[in-house]
Amino acid sequence: MTEHTKQSEKVILVGCQTDDDELSFRYSMEELASLTKTAKGKVLIQVTQKRDKIHPATYIGKGKLTELKALEEELAADLIIFNDELSPSQMRNLSESLQSRIIDRTQLILDIFAQRARSKEGKLQVELAQLQYLLPRLSGKGMQLSRLGGGIGTRGPGETQLETDRRHIRRRITDIKAELAGIVRHREQYRERRKKNKAFQIALVGYTNAGKSTLFNRLTEADTLEENLLFATLDPMTKKIVFPSGYTALLTDTVGFIQDLPTELIAAFRSTLEEVKEADLFLHVVDSANPDYFQHEHTVEKLLHDLETDHIPRLTVYNKKDLMHPDFVPAAGTKSIIISAFDEGDLLRLKASVEEMILESMESYHVEIPSTGGKLLARLKNETILKELVFNEERQVYVCKGYYQPNHQIKGEIKKFLV
Repeated sequence: MTEHTKQSEKVILVGCQTDDDELSFRYSMEELASLTKTAKGKVLIQVTQKRDKIHPATYIGKGKLTELKALEEELAADLIIFNDELSPSQMRNLSESLQSRIIDRTQLILDIFAQRARSKEGKLQVELAQLQYLLPRLSGKGMQLSRLGGGIGTRGPGETQLETDRRHIRRRITDIKAELAGIVRHREQYRERRKKNKAFQIALVGYTNAGKSTLFNRLTEADTLEENLLFATLDPMTKKIVFPSGYTALLTDTVGFIQDLPTELIAAFRSTLEEVKEADLFLHVVDSANPDYFQHEHTVEKLLHDLETDHIPRLTVYNKKDLMHPDFVPAAGTKSIIISAFDEGDLLRLKASVEEMILESMESYHVEIPSTGGKLLARLKNETILKELVFNEERQVYVCKGYYQPNHQIKGEIKKFLV
């Protein structure tokens, strides 16, 4: 909602069911309602139709369109949101038949991203995705560009830019891509530095609103945005996480995945997805209270597979156990843990489970550090998993047993102290 908007925009949702999976369709309409709420819209009514296939010209059939026109007038709707991506011709035909602004699911998600992007990179990526979405929709006589504006709050590129010609938009796309390339280079250098320091990297992944940010805050004592809204987190954030043994790793909170995520966005949010690909371990957070949890879990696993990350070990974290859905059953054959992010005991159990998984990728060491080696000892506590530490008074040495990452630079530094 823009600053000058006094109240929520009144919205009609429209969905078309093309298969027999009644439940999935219902959940997807509920998700569209949640997305609308996140974008500060007020849903007045849902209009649905079951068809063999989506109508190529108007998405819904002629009779249903007449019904929609009557509802639009009666309820004085500001906006009509369609549950699938509309083709340029469908958008044009619907705009001619209806008075309200029309957007589709893709534009709605783009609008939420525009509202929520905080960093310069996030904002540029949203604008790029919006412009790439709008470009093919600029053709055709009499296209009312002002009614195509960036979603509920008409954010992002804004109407003035949309009413310029395609050449201007193409030029802007080229400029944004060049700016983003510079940011990506800078981030790659930063990541290379992090790699050199060999910090163990853990990525929180999961469906939007599964509770990743809450978990991130509880595990790292950070203060990222926690809201019961879709896409509360957009820009990836990384903080230190300290395990019971004192071992320190890096934890990254990532953008929530969603079913049918627009391709423009998968391409645009490279930053988050690159962070995901760099991880040594995934914590896949699943909302066990959501009735559609199984589909959400499957969506994330498919996207992770598409990103070619199958080789990265993962632990499935079933969150919100206090609100667990009565039909909930953990997926078979996956390493998993059931927790509530608000339960201290559960967080300790989670940290212990993660530490066990980290251990599996490590090598053991047994060293004797002289009493003057306090600095090295402190590094062993933070950068390795120290299982045993005893001071031998007779020989004035610290006897240390533990585990380190195979490529960590500490390997060279403790070489001369190995027993």
